[in-house]
Formats: sequence, structure tokens, C-alpha cells
Amino acid sequence: MMLRSTIVKMSLATVAVLSFGSTTLSADTLSDVQKNGFVKCGVDGGLPGFSEVGSDGVYKGIDVDLCRAVAAAVFGDAKKVKYVALNAKERLTALQSGEIDMLSRNTTWTFTRDASLGLNFAGVNYYDGQGFMVNKKLGVKSAKELDGASICLQTGTTTELNVADYFRSNKMKYKLVSYDTNDQVLKGYETGRCDVLTSDQSQLYGLRIKLAKPDESIVLPEVISKEPLGPVVRQGDDKWFDIVKWTLYGMLNAEEAGVTTANVDAMLKTDNPDIKRLLGVEGQLGEQLGLKKDFMVPVLKQVGNYGESFEATVGVGSPLKIARGYNALWNKGGIQYAPPFR
Repeated sequence: MMLRSTIVKMSLATVAVLSFGSTTLSADTLSDVQKNGFVKCGVDGGLPGFSEVGSDGVYKGIDVDLCRAVAAAVFGDAKKVKYVALNAKERLTALQSGEIDMLSRNTTWTFTRDASLGLNFAGVNYYDGQGFMVNKKLGVKSAKELDGASICLQTGTTTELNVADYFRSNKMKYKLVSYDTNDQVLKGYETGRCDVLTSDQSQLYGLRIKLAKPDESIVLPEVISKEPLGPVVRQGDDKWFDIVKWTLYGMLNAEEAGVTTANVDAMLKTDNPDIKRLLGVEGQLGEQLGLKKDFMVPVLKQVGNYGESFEATVGVGSPLKIARGYNALWNKGGIQYAPPFR
């Protein structure tokens, strides 16, 4: 009786861990996604370069590309995504509760988020750092000159803690002006509610182009934090975790190997064993994920490798004009480095 009682208690505990309110979450996200016929992907929805809705009603951005890549890996069709626009306060709860299958929303990988929220970060698709944007008329050239400034930022992010640390360590005072969304933050800055707008530097460049007079604002040179941004999934489902992770790693490995949207068909005939494994010509790597062995082929045909995605969405050829920097491959002066397909 004691053994049966223990088993019952363990079963109830398991259900409790996987339940949020009246919703019981499945530990087989892939099966749920396949049953639904699409990937439910949480995004920002209003951040240029990362995830925004274009004038044609289509989502685009580097975070959106990762959602599309996972859909291509699972279904062979990058269009099979249902986007859920979330603000910073909603995003993690939406993933925990099962409202979305994955989060791809410029979210910083931190100890607390990784260890205490029942979530797993599946890699880094953008290495970033927090900075400051000011109007040129203030004459400020450095963040060290911001003593007494009023600062606009978005709540529910690591930004607020970083600001507190930076100003305390530099013995400066500041006034906080907080908002729920990026659009509200930008409006507060543009209407003079604050002297400074702070966020990840990539977001600053994205928000600046939405200003009525973007050339009147500058991003200061200081970077005050490490912000590794990446996709997030729920803990307890290793298969789905691996699918999201290895889709991202596949895009990085493809860039390193020179496999592009334009040449992927030709590369199917290569003699290079690394590329053969990546494209599923050789081996059964995709099947170990519960996918087709050539799952990366539709990813690369429909979305592209990591470098192609970066350049099209946030790179120097995009409106944001961001250099690769840390996001260049490890052998090109950056720190993007993917484990091998082997």
C-alpha cells in the first residue's frame, strides 16, 4: 500500500508540474505541433529587424526567421507558424502556460530565467548589450555624463536591473520612467518625458528608425551589460528542445560551410562529409530528432543560413545597418559557434 500511495503521489506531483490553471501541458510538444499543423511562436511584433508586422501584414525579422526555420524543419513549410505578439511581462508566462510552443522574442539568457522558471534557452541567435540613446541637442557624448537624467525603459526586462547597477557603481543618480511596451517607451522619449532611452543596443537602432526625426538621436558608445538573446522552450521536453536548438545550429553550420539558399540543391551532390550530414544526404541525424533526415534542406531553401537571415533583417544592408560584430562566426572575428552535425 505504501508503494502504491507513493506512486500515486508522484503521479499527482507530475501532473501538478505540467499544469497551469485548468490547462495540462503535454510533454511531447512535437506531437502537439504536428497535430495543430503549425508552430505557435511568441514574438515582439513591433521591433524592427527582430519581429514586426510589415505593411503587407507579414511578420519579418531575425527572431521571426527562427520561428519560420523551426516550422520548415518540422513541416517542410516555413509558413506554418502562428505568431503571438507578446510584451516583455507576458512572454515567459505565455511559454510556461502553453499558450505558445516556443519564444523567439529578443529574450536575455540569465541564470534565474534558466534555472528557476521551468524554461530552457536553446542557444543564442543574437549577442547584444545594453546601451543608451539620447537626443543630440543634449550634447551628451558618454553615459558617464548622465548623472541626474530621467530614463525611459520597458518593464519586465533585465534593463531595469542593469541601469540600477550601472548608476550605483558610477555614483550617479537617475529618475526612472517605465512603460509596458516598446512603442510606449519610444513615445515617452520622443515627447520629452525622459532624457534617455535605454535598451539592448540592437533595440535602440530598431527604435530609432521609428522616430519622426531619427537623425537627431544618437546611441552612446558604452555597452553596460551582456545580453545573449535566444529562443526559449519549456523544460521537460528534450526532443522539442533539441529541435529548436539544432535548427539554429544548422543555420550557423550552413553559413560556416558556405551552404546558402541559392546553392543548397547543388550542395546535395557535394563530396564534403560535413555538408552531407547537415543536408541529410548521409546519416540519420534528422530522424534522431523525430524529423525527416533532410530537415535542414527546407530550412535553408526557405529561410537561409544564419548569415543570410542576419543580413536581410538587421545587417548593414537592412534599415538597421548593424555590423556583424560579436555575431560574426568564430572564424570571422565573432563568437557565433555551433556544435558539429556528427
